[in-house]
Amino acid sequence: MATPTKAPAKPAGKAARSGPATFEYTARDRAGKLVKGTLEANDQQAVVARLVGQGLAPVSVEASRAGKGMQMEINLPGSNRVGLKDLALMSRQFATMVSSGLTLLKALGILAEQTESKKLAAVLGEVRAEVESGTSLSTALGRHPAVFPPLMINMVRAGEVGGFLDQVLLQLAENFESEVKLRAKVKSAMTYPVVVFVIAILAVTGMLLFIVPIFAGMFASMGGELPLPTKILVVLSHGLRYAAPVIVVLGIVLPVVWRKVKDKRKVRNVVDPLKLRIPIFGLLAQKIALSRFTRNLGTMLHSGVPILQSLDIVGNASGNVVIERASQDVMESVRSGKALAAPLAEHKVFPPMVVQMMSVGEDTGALDAMLHKISDFYDQEVEATTEALTSLIEPLMIAFLGGIIGAMIVAMYMPIFGVFDLIN
Repeated sequence: MATPTKAPAKPAGKAARSGPATFEYTARDRAGKLVKGTLEANDQQAVVARLVGQGLAPVSVEASRAGKGMQMEINLPGSNRVGLKDLALMSRQFATMVSSGLTLLKALGILAEQTESKKLAAVLGEVRAEVESGTSLSTALGRHPAVFPPLMINMVRAGEVGGFLDQVLLQLAENFESEVKLRAKVKSAMTYPVVVFVIAILAVTGMLLFIVPIFAGMFASMGGELPLPTKILVVLSHGLRYAAPVIVVLGIVLPVVWRKVKDKRKVRNVVDPLKLRIPIFGLLAQKIALSRFTRNLGTMLHSGVPILQSLDIVGNASGNVVIERASQDVMESVRSGKALAAPLAEHKVFPPMVVQMMSVGEDTGALDAMLHKISDFYDQEVEATTEALTSLIEPLMIAFLGGIIGAMIVAMYMPIFGVFDLIN
């Protein structure tokens, strides 16, 4: 066994490193294959101990040079996140390899090498090492809750116990792919109005800051009384000059604050019900939440996850506190031995069709299949709604943008209509 690199002696009088640091290691697994990766620890000895505990033979352990000098890594916001698309692709590839007879270690090693996400590759490397040391796959995945959602962890656990891990991974892939497709539809519908709205704001701001003051100076030199629309435009221009720095600061600070507080319970209790009451868009948000709830619940029940555990997970994964409350009520009903679908009728977010279909599925013993049919129905509804919104919003946004810019131009040129009277 190769001797691991020793930690350099600390100079006298130098303060010890505070907090964990990132170390790059090279080690050999039990098959003699060279494995490279990174770990966070307080010192090199801790890294060596972890590697040995995972059944690896350390070859070298060095402090990571990333972030130092010319080797600094530049991470854009969101670049270090593992997206749902990455998980969908990983699950499908994982299912294919497991069903083909590859061992978990071999499959995890291949996934870590070929995934495009650096974050996911590093996590899969750690999961592989933990599995090699005797940890179950679901437990290893559960140690990375920021990457793998509870839905995936619990389904993998059910697949391990039941001996149908490949089927579970395939269901996960289909579930994630459906969610990715749903998000893409909504994003495509929202892109056009958002772009037009941003262009409108920039155009109005540019005219108020740079063009209106020129006309205002010209009108002031001529004298005379300005029309009311022009006076309003001039007042807005002067006010925006002083408010622009405050607006810029708020535009930077508010999104940062919102990201920190949007997941807090108190905020969600207020915001989530409001999302469902917004005209037109509230109906779209309801359909998306129902599709996500029924798809996840059907997938987990089909995979053999206990119903109470499934309800708890899908409630949290629905993305809306209203659905989560309904899920909690269903859990209490099931605990007391009552029907699954009955409590949903008391929540307006669940249409009668959904309640009736779930009740029929429960009576016939095909609840998971019925839930997938409901999910497919609402996926089609979301697609139809987004297409209708797109066709409706495009002309409305064009009229909105044209109306604002046109009104400003008319307000600026109204005094010119009487310029000859002022000259006389």
